[in-house]
Amino acid sequence: MLTQQLRCAVLVLIIVGTLVACKPRPLSGQITVDGSTTVFPLSKTMAEAFRQSNPGVQLAIEFSGTGGGFQKFCAGKVDIQGASRPINATESEQCKAQHIEYIELPVAFDSLAVVVNAKNDFAKCLTVNELKAIWEPVAEGKTNRWSEVRASFPAQPLALFGPGKDSGTFDYFTLAIVGRESSSRSDYKKSEDDMVIERGVASDPNALGYFGYAYYQAYKDQLKVVAIDNGKGCILPSAAAVADGTYQPLSRPLFLYVNQAAAARPEVNAFAHFYLATESSQYVTKVGYVPLPDAALAAETLRFEKRATGSVLGGKGSVTGVPLTSFDDDERDRMRSALAQ
Repeated sequence: MLTQQLRCAVLVLIIVGTLVACKPRPLSGQITVDGSTTVFPLSKTMAEAFRQSNPGVQLAIEFSGTGGGFQKFCAGKVDIQGASRPINATESEQCKAQHIEYIELPVAFDSLAVVVNAKNDFAKCLTVNELKAIWEPVAEGKTNRWSEVRASFPAQPLALFGPGKDSGTFDYFTLAIVGRESSSRSDYKKSEDDMVIERGVASDPNALGYFGYAYYQAYKDQLKVVAIDNGKGCILPSAAAVADGTYQPLSRPLFLYVNQAAAARPEVNAFAHFYLATESSQYVTKVGYVPLPDAALAAETLRFEKRATGSVLGGKGSVTGVPLTSFDDDERDRMRSALAQ
């Protein structure tokens, strides 16, 4: 009888031990994220949601601009890089020199916002050509009043605020509006911190600036967003205008770049999967950006699981005219062919 009881006790211990062994261990460790100020609020929101079920993981979320972030990423100093434009050729070479392989993951779309002070009652819509006339290099020291942009505007000083040269938003905006990446007048108040730009525009009735839509949404009581006319009428930035392709040329994809070696760590692997999960699209919308379609998220998740390295968008920096549907399998192949041509 005692032997039978002993056997039962041993069996129970074996079963309990097996269940404990099969239970996944809680994640731990630290993930370092740097890069784009545009991607920063999204990564911060994702990290807060991720830690609710993974409290043992510490996430250090910083920003130093897309360009500044790539310098750290390609030196192996951070696990994940947020970017508001694709990696460029110089950065790719820097990563290659340090044996850093990366996985490029589009994670959302931004309708880049042009903003004016809340007291501005005249600059409700600007054409692409007018924006070019404001920001192109030859405007430096010449286009200094609103009336020089459009004759019907008041002859008030034009105070400009924008990102600095380490910003991917600066790179993308100059390509989309001026026609050449990094081609811009330099006589404006610049910062890689979008909150500095927001405060500058909010404090000056004559101001104009630009940054990611999330920063406008966060401070819309202090700012006015300007509609953009690309020849097809005045279009305000919105999820619908990104989805139907009408908010051009200021609609753009946002990216994460994951260090391939870091992706092998369970906590980094789990965070990247969380970022790409369809359930996490709610956080993209909450911040003010536009989620990728489910098919594109599924395709990017598969690319991450395969650890597919390199840039789908050519590795040459900013690319304009990329639609929201670009990143499912079929569209990606067509896009790659078009870029090659």
